[in-house]
Amino acid sequence: MIKIIKANANHAETLSLIGRQTFLESHGMSASKADIDSYINLKFTKSVFEAELLDTNTIFHILIYNETPIGYSKIIYSISEKNIPFKNVTKLERIYVLKAFHNLKLGKELFEFNVSVSQKHNQSGMWLYVWIENHRAINFYKKAGFKIVGSYDFKISQTHSNPNHQMLLTY
Repeated sequence: MIKIIKANANHAETLSLIGRQTFLESHGMSASKADIDSYINLKFTKSVFEAELLDTNTIFHILIYNETPIGYSKIIYSISEKNIPFKNVTKLERIYVLKAFHNLKLGKELFEFNVSVSQKHNQSGMWLYVWIENHRAINFYKKAGFKIVGSYDFKISQTHSNPNHQMLLTY
């Protein structure tokens, strides 16, 4: 059985643990171990999530499978950006599912849930950045209707950035 719940401050540790593991699984080979470890220790701490959960425009949802948290999403409402032609657009900042559960295709349900939530908040579309080497994710987003509209250098450390596509889905 699956369910998707809105995260609150009590979920900061769970988000931190899932975030660390899924970032390693999807980006762990994209930079040196030292750079990846440094990034994870900076961005995926309980205190970082506690602070982010206080922002009312930033929404986290946790994907639960058989009572076990296996993924999460992070969306931010009304974030315009270069190459995005309108203002009321949601940024899909993260959508992570633990690799051991990829075969269940539950990421699609979490994604569709986020699109529905975004639409209910009168957003005109959704945009995201995706690492150009993450072919699985790029194919997923293209099937969902996203188009590549730009590029972005995702900074892992002071000395390393990963090239990303900027993608946009209009509703």
